[in-house]
Amino acid sequence: MGMSMFQKNIVCLFLFCFMLFASPYQNISVAGSFNQWNPASETGKMSLVSGSHWEAVVYLSQGTIEYKFTANNSWATNWGCQSISAALPQKGVAVLQAGNIKVNIPANGNYKITFNDSTREFTLSYVGGNIPPVANAGADVAVVKGTKVVFDASASHDPDGSIVSYSWNNGLNGVTASKVYDQPGVYEVILTVTDNEGAVSTDSITVMVTKEAIADFRSETIYFLITTRFYDGDPSNNFYCRDRVKIGDPHWRGDFKGLIEKLDYIKDLGFTAIWITPPVENRSGLDYHGYHAYDWTKVDPRLESPEATYQDLIKAAHAKGLKIVQDVVINHSCNYGIRGKVWIDRLPIKYFRKSGVEFTWPYEHNLGNYLFPNREDNDNPVAPQWFRERQNSDPMGTKPLVDPKTGVTIPKNDYNPNRFFGIDANTLSVDWYHQDGFMSGGDWESPKSLQKKHMAGDCIDLATGRQNVKDYINQAINLYLDMGVDAIRLDTVKHVERNELLTYVNAWKAHKPGLFVFGENLVKGLGWGNLGGDNGPSEIRPWWYTRLGNDQYNPNSGGDSGFSVLDFSLFSTFRDNVSRGSFNGIGGVLGMDWVYGDPTTLVTFLQNHDVGPDNDFKYRFQGDQWMAAAAYNLLWTIRGIPCLYYGEEVEFMKGAPQDICGNVDTLDTTGRAYFGDLLENPGIQQHPLYQHIKRLNQIRKAIPALQKAPMSKVNEWGSGMSFVRDYNNGQSYAVVGLAIGSGQSITVGGVRNGTYKDAVTGATIAVNSGSISFQVKANSAGIWVLNGPGKIGTDGTYLK
Repeated sequence: MGMSMFQKNIVCLFLFCFMLFASPYQNISVAGSFNQWNPASETGKMSLVSGSHWEAVVYLSQGTIEYKFTANNSWATNWGCQSISAALPQKGVAVLQAGNIKVNIPANGNYKITFNDSTREFTLSYVGGNIPPVANAGADVAVVKGTKVVFDASASHDPDGSIVSYSWNNGLNGVTASKVYDQPGVYEVILTVTDNEGAVSTDSITVMVTKEAIADFRSETIYFLITTRFYDGDPSNNFYCRDRVKIGDPHWRGDFKGLIEKLDYIKDLGFTAIWITPPVENRSGLDYHGYHAYDWTKVDPRLESPEATYQDLIKAAHAKGLKIVQDVVINHSCNYGIRGKVWIDRLPIKYFRKSGVEFTWPYEHNLGNYLFPNREDNDNPVAPQWFRERQNSDPMGTKPLVDPKTGVTIPKNDYNPNRFFGIDANTLSVDWYHQDGFMSGGDWESPKSLQKKHMAGDCIDLATGRQNVKDYINQAINLYLDMGVDAIRLDTVKHVERNELLTYVNAWKAHKPGLFVFGENLVKGLGWGNLGGDNGPSEIRPWWYTRLGNDQYNPNSGGDSGFSVLDFSLFSTFRDNVSRGSFNGIGGVLGMDWVYGDPTTLVTFLQNHDVGPDNDFKYRFQGDQWMAAAAYNLLWTIRGIPCLYYGEEVEFMKGAPQDICGNVDTLDTTGRAYFGDLLENPGIQQHPLYQHIKRLNQIRKAIPALQKAPMSKVNEWGSGMSFVRDYNNGQSYAVVGLAIGSGQSITVGGVRNGTYKDAVTGATIAVNSGSISFQVKANSAGIWVLNGPGKIGTDGTYLK
């Protein structure tokens, strides 16, 4: 929330927070009381508009402020002016090493400051606007724990002396109050002012306290992997699921030890964050992927090894400057229930028999867990007594057992398989599960069915609105956040009603302020809902979850929810454009960015473990290599956070189905095949796409505009695109041109004047007429940065 004007317009609340944030180098800055006199503060950065003329737009609060101009992010060279009116508009000539410039700010808002480094002339004038001074996860200011925060009301405008008293909550006292925040959390500080007529006015501010400085996750790029299919560092924890067995390729093959060993591979590619599939303990016939949770409080032992636990992975990643994104499921549990909380009625699987079927290694004799002494994979302690007795006995599954539901004695050939593998939805616990049966047919476009029915026999829909469910899941997730998990990816978003889902997200953010959370709302189409061209309503579409409003026809009816999503709307066009060597239609999608709470936080991708941009969205990308290169150029330069699925960088399993789709398919034939064999060959790092993505990561890392800026001046014509990325009013400014299939001549008008350097070729263009023209080779990019660093990285097959 932002600071508001008091009812009588007599009090202004000033915050002085002593924080250190790194800033990109700028030659001229404005430093003053509004930014703690920090010559390197991002708030005061100025942009070179033309010649010697610098400009900045700064949010200033009502009251008297002081400021000076500084060079090179330090006080070694600075200019001030003491003999000048404090009234607006302000205009004067600054003097080297002179005193502070004072100005009276009449109202909260945006103010334009200019400075000429040749003549030393400067101006300060009102622009307008009414935005919070700090927009950081809903708080007015964010500090690291142990920081002293000073709240000062002494500068309040009180010409008639009518203010009688100031008071604060949280045990603060006096006109000027201070507090050292030692515990992470979000705190609301309220100032109450009473005048001599007894009128009371209040204002409040939220202070977000974190364990460490909050990183803007838009600066990251993400490498997504299925942990069990990435790299096997410890064969002793390998495990074959009972379905789709391929001898020699255990489903649970990769592990944390293997991932730790290959962190340098991911780091060399230039990625800064690793998204791993859910690490919690799972149960099902095919649970290697982690989305069939059985115990949220435990890490699956099939992933861990001595000195290679989940905690060890997090520490090892952090030591290399890599963040961990944990995949989380709240929509459903496995069909075994939740260990220690709720049991789902079924028979021990070791008693299942089928005529004509002989169980073979490793599931000899029966389908019970072959690693457990008593061959039972359901060790739930809240199971009934008759079931618990068989958990610890009869490993061969031959001792007669009467099914308490039917009275039939097992083992018995061809006895109802649903009693072993399925569930009876009518017997589920109402305390933990929804009672609306299974999804079918048109249920996939119906909010009620999506959010109340079970999506599959091994995905049992949790009653996510019940407090016991929330408490259990949130307490478990907090454990992982305390271990150092940096961000969360949330599965099956549209299966949980938005406001209900946000209670979980906000609880995690309250526990770890600044946490970045994004989710999967899968849609095979643009997904605009009630905005048009869709057969489903807005309330189950991606944009809806990024907003807080309740008007399905008007995204602007509510603000940013603070929750982001994977950009399925953009992805859904790739089947018909980049997979065919074109950008056709992408401009239209980007033109809809206004529907999202913050489009710069969207997570963009070409493919993942569920979908690909071909045919029925189910195959790994199978287009020509140059098409993939052009697609990555797009993803790394438009708004959003790029995400790469493991193996894309070397065209791994090109054209294979992303998941098993036939009755006898095994994982080795799919996009989820084991990647470790290729990782044994260091030569794969010379693959053209590997080198291409590595350079894109280098370029994006060096240019804040590519990380954080919205898009403007978007122009798309099928074989090319151009757009502008303007971060913080020129603090970082880039003009981008893309070409696919053939070289392009590109002109972009209405840009800032100044000197531009291309991050791809290193060429320089001086712009003085507000228009820039350049050439881009086929399947390459022109990334022209105002006052930029020049060429970044080395030429490759495509970027050159």
